[in-house]
Amino acid sequence: MGSIYKEYFNRDKIREHYNYTKGDTESSAPSRWVGSILIILLCCVIVLENLLVLVSICRNKRLHLAMYIFIGNLAASDLLAGAAFMVNTLLSGSTTFSLTPVQWFVREGTAFATLAASVFSLLAIAIERHVAITKVKVYSSDKNCRMVLLIGACWVIAGAIGSLPIMGWNCISDLRDCSTVLPLYSKRYVLFVTTIFTLILMAIVGLYTRIYCIVRSSHAEIATAQTLALLKTVTIVLGAFIVCWLPAFIILLMDASCPVRACRVLYSANYFFAFATLNSAANPVIYMLRSKDMRGEFLRVLCCCGRGRRPQQLGRPGLPLRTSSSLDKGPAAPTAAELVTAPLTRECTTSV
Repeated sequence: MGSIYKEYFNRDKIREHYNYTKGDTESSAPSRWVGSILIILLCCVIVLENLLVLVSICRNKRLHLAMYIFIGNLAASDLLAGAAFMVNTLLSGSTTFSLTPVQWFVREGTAFATLAASVFSLLAIAIERHVAITKVKVYSSDKNCRMVLLIGACWVIAGAIGSLPIMGWNCISDLRDCSTVLPLYSKRYVLFVTTIFTLILMAIVGLYTRIYCIVRSSHAEIATAQTLALLKTVTIVLGAFIVCWLPAFIILLMDASCPVRACRVLYSANYFFAFATLNSAANPVIYMLRSKDMRGEFLRVLCCCGRGRRPQQLGRPGLPLRTSSSLDKGPAAPTAAELVTAPLTRECTTSV
């Protein structure tokens, strides 16, 4: 094991692994430069878009609720994912061969960790929504603790997944186990990451399916309107996730199973990962723009107006402000007005 870490500063290892897995494919062709520029532009959009979401949440104290904090955590992970992928693109190509293995691991591990944080944030939102509508108490004292634990777990697990290769789960000492897409990563690690992401997708589907069933069975008298609103949001969330990540999952599965230089499509894997990064651009649209209140604050930030103005009251005048757990079951049956203001299904609040 000690000999592996000694090779972390040997630049020749990078060229050795790339020559073994890719051959002479890391060229500076014009098409590659055009693709890199487009990817960098996409990353800039992701960074600015999610920064705008964070600024909107920070500006408006009425948005300092648990659900909006989860959205802010998702925006932060997506922002870092865009920035990490941008740095990854700038340090790719011929620049790769000037890196040491430890620098290469940091480059790839940071991108993996931030993208994983985005995925885990989606799962955390689904867990929070599920707990919010199934807990007995409307205002639970452990809500803040649950929120901190979920957000903290997102980053700890994502960081652990991204750091596994630099900690030793790599193929520096075994070329035959090397990934084609990521030549210093073990194929077993690539398969492990793909499996984790697939399980997360299944968990999100399961949680939102259960939320759908609970809402439909709990409010049968207004099931039609609420069910359609919830179904629309869930369809958008899951559809964006699947459309953006499915090509990358397929590439990673092929990478884990294909012999060296047998699958030429793996040499274009960067474009599939760039497409997966679109999920980081879609998340603010899905989770933020579905809310009229968030959209209003978003536009006020864009227009640089509204300074000194009191933020718009969330919810209807004369009705109490609902928390992220406003669909929690209470000891008494909810009134018609309370059902209308439920944040999970009311169109002008966050429907996630």
